Amino acid sequence: MDDLVLFGKNVRAVRDAANVSREVAAERAGITASYLGEIERGEKWPGLEVIRSIARGLRVSPAQFFEFEDEETGKPFDKLRLVLENRTEQEQLQALRIIRALFGR
Repeated sequence: MDDLVLFGKNVRAVRDAANVSREVAAERAGITASYLGEIERGEKWPGLEVIRSIARGLRVSPAQFFEFEDEETGKPFDKLRLVLENRTEQEQLQALRIIRALFGR
């Protein structure tokens, strides 16, 4: 898979993990939802300013978009971190209670 597609998948994964719609994410970044869709599908390479705007709108570091591990080789803990880091503290605590119920401790 080429870097453009992986970048787009990462943007979408971060947006999905933050539970933010494409329209809201685009509005926060000051771009159109259709342009964000093109980025997420790996059809367009955004400029640095747009990358920073998207990251700021999703409250993450732009570096997250450039973590190009294949889904099969990505470490499960990293995937879990990505899902949880954009959640509220209350949601994180709820997830912790669920994990403890499943595995003890």
